[in-house]
Amino acid sequence: MTEQIGTVISTPEGPSASQFSFVIDEGSRDIPVRQNQFVMLGSEEGNLIARVSNIYKTNRYFDRAESVREYERKGKKLTEIFPAERWEYLVGEAKPLGVYSDGQIKRATFPPSPGTEVNTINEDILSDFLGLDNSNGLHIGTVGHHNIPVKLSMTKLLQKHLSVLALSGAGKSYLTSVLIEELLDRDSGAGQVGTVVIDTHGEYIGFGEDEEYSDRVNVIRGTDFKIGASNLSPSLFFHLKPNLSSAQRREISRILRNIRKEKSGDVYSLSSIADAVARDDSIKASTKEVLLSEISHLERTGIFDATDNPPIEDLVNPGEASIIDISDFTSLEERQMLVTYIARKLFFKRQNDEVPPFLLVLEEAHNFAPEGKKRHNALSRPVIQRIAREGRKFHSSLCLISQRPIKLDTTALSQCNTKIIMRITNPYDQKHIGKSSEGLTSDVLETISSLRVGEAFVVGEAVNYPLFAQIRKRKSEESERGMPLEKAAKKYLDQVEKKSRDAESFM
Repeated sequence: MTEQIGTVISTPEGPSASQFSFVIDEGSRDIPVRQNQFVMLGSEEGNLIARVSNIYKTNRYFDRAESVREYERKGKKLTEIFPAERWEYLVGEAKPLGVYSDGQIKRATFPPSPGTEVNTINEDILSDFLGLDNSNGLHIGTVGHHNIPVKLSMTKLLQKHLSVLALSGAGKSYLTSVLIEELLDRDSGAGQVGTVVIDTHGEYIGFGEDEEYSDRVNVIRGTDFKIGASNLSPSLFFHLKPNLSSAQRREISRILRNIRKEKSGDVYSLSSIADAVARDDSIKASTKEVLLSEISHLERTGIFDATDNPPIEDLVNPGEASIIDISDFTSLEERQMLVTYIARKLFFKRQNDEVPPFLLVLEEAHNFAPEGKKRHNALSRPVIQRIAREGRKFHSSLCLISQRPIKLDTTALSQCNTKIIMRITNPYDQKHIGKSSEGLTSDVLETISSLRVGEAFVVGEAVNYPLFAQIRKRKSEESERGMPLEKAAKKYLDQVEKKSRDAESFM
């Protein structure tokens, strides 16, 4: 059921096919009319659906500042002399989005007529208009100012990649946790993917301790993760050591091919590769010195062993998640090496159908695919770019999370066809996002800077039209690193008091 909330009026700018204004009915004050609310009205093309872009008050008695000043100087309020309060009214400004007619959605090409009733919108119509998937969608929250669940099609949301952009503390990790819950709770009949999370701050390890999810979540400490030297191909070596000369590349390629042939399936370590380089008299001394130095550097990172631990294929299982906690890594280079190996292996195995469709979640993505950095400072950028460009063909999906979009590689970000944007106040980041996203008008960008924690703007492939959403409450336990300061302080105090009581009991 819909109710009238206003009437279209004539203004110098319209009504037009791109905007119109309407007087909000006085009797509709009990029916909330808010910025970014969706409304519906009749037009010659069908039911026109629009988004309220702004609301303002006006009063003809207060139009001229000099008149107001003169009356006020006489010691009386204007409202005491004239019935000014009766002339105060609200005006809504709206932007037409499309025409909904018989289940079909068309572009709005004709303006509404002045005098047309503006109504609230039927929830079923709005859900269909926005392209929400009420049967099998991932439930992340509710549409702002409407009692409609935001259920996004998994294919539309993830197949062409997703980015979550917001400043620190705006709720990025909370939203991502909600998304992970939806993927873990998803029924096998609806289609499941394997999820791999690169957790830079230990914010997702709570899934491994949660009774509801621990059986479907594997938490791996970054220091326990090992790259098998036996799997170190020439191509991967070049990715990890991009500054090698052509002669150095040629020699290490030959060494790696020879040692793999000699071992014929047996595992070996970086030390074995170094020994092979040292024994080879055909390599020039200067080249040998560089190669041994680079191999020694890889050994010192501590992330290499004879075999992978765990095997890459064990990271990805339908309906399950692997959380790789690299919060104890202090070196960005080591973090990038780890991400490079995981992403390359996952993508290669997916291309060969050796692992199920997967979602790779990258926290602090601007550190792994930085914009403008030289190759040796962006080891993982090439593989992230490749998955961003080609992953959809192989059902290899990315979720890039960043608090500094302007520092995130443009190629990778532009390939994320859905963006979920939370509060961002930096004008350079706002401008960068605006250029890379259709549907982000100036009024929306202004609103983004004032969003509260837990509010988000969804734009792109996952929805037919951009929408504001209130993120739902998560069901899983937060990790200690993600909990609010007050809760962490109280928990610490409780632990101190418990230790004190235990000590007294022991005495």
